[in-house]
Amino acid sequence: MMLTFISLASLGAWLWLYLARGGFWRADQRLGAAAPPAQWPTIAAVVPARDEAASIGAVVSAYMESDYRGALSLVVADDHSADGTADIAKSAAEGAARDIEIISVPDLSPGWSGKLWAVQAGLRQAADAAPDAKYILLTDADIVLAKDTITRLVARAERDNLALASLMARLDARGTWGALLIPAFIYFFQKLYPFPRANDPTENLAAAAGGCMLVRVNALRKIGGVEKIKGDLIDDCALARAIKDATPSTKIWLGLANDEAVSMRDNRALSSIWNMVARTAYAQLNFSPLLLAGTVLGMAFIYLTPPLVALTLGWHGDMTAALFALSAWAVMAYTYWPTLKLYCRPPWETAALPVAATLYTAMTFSSALRHWQGRGGQWKGRTY
Repeated sequence: MMLTFISLASLGAWLWLYLARGGFWRADQRLGAAAPPAQWPTIAAVVPARDEAASIGAVVSAYMESDYRGALSLVVADDHSADGTADIAKSAAEGAARDIEIISVPDLSPGWSGKLWAVQAGLRQAADAAPDAKYILLTDADIVLAKDTITRLVARAERDNLALASLMARLDARGTWGALLIPAFIYFFQKLYPFPRANDPTENLAAAAGGCMLVRVNALRKIGGVEKIKGDLIDDCALARAIKDATPSTKIWLGLANDEAVSMRDNRALSSIWNMVARTAYAQLNFSPLLLAGTVLGMAFIYLTPPLVALTLGWHGDMTAALFALSAWAVMAYTYWPTLKLYCRPPWETAALPVAATLYTAMTFSSALRHWQGRGGQWKGRTY
């Protein structure tokens, strides 16, 4: 009887996620096309970079080849790179018609995360280089934009009067670990921050993807710039929250990219994905042991109960419980399928979501353990 109740509760949880969690699972928030504005505004792009020799050349080249018809300038904020990042960026921009400035970021100021301190330095330079810029494009040094991405982002922002428009970049999903974990990462992010709700100005939810964010300059000034979030490890969502909270009518938009924005960071090794998640997972839980315990128990209940009960029918013999569990597993798989399709994965991989969920739960606990050991927030040689 207890097993039946647990299985029914798991099915109820999945039906609630399917029906009442903002349609997160549809994965249908896409950039699309928008009519060009009457006048293309000036754009200044800021790329913080620290030891990004493997990708910075392709990133800068993509900016230089953008088809954006308005004024577009680029600032690469080199944050004490030791691998020749600045020289590679300069070489990639040689002969291009676009304006580019490569600056050295000052020593890290107390209270700032390294990335945001580099962004702050880039913003100062951009204000001097493009004082009439209407938008700032904040992107990462491993995100390659398609030729028309900036054009389409600006057209969308102008049409919908957006204060912030961002794209969740397409991540590297090669190899066994990438195929198993990266689509699941995108799925879990959508579940945590349902894109349709974040994009609804009447909803009290905000989210952004830091790899590609187009921010209206006056909106950034209204919140006091990035200094307002200077210590946040999950800085993209913190920025979205601050901007959306500025006025009741402020509109933001977050969508999924296909080839519009592509990450060059290699995710074939489990350690790459593990470190990416462990860096911020405990911060997402506000460093709360209670929230950590609740998360571990909740993930086990939602993702592990259905397959465990269904696959152990021969042991427990409760057919009713197994049917409820199979139904829950089916709803789980159904909600995962649209995200898997985005990554061109076969339908049968929907059944592997519980395995990915188990690994992400372990990564979250690892994040807390690192924090307790004084190694939390490690990234690019720094610990926060």
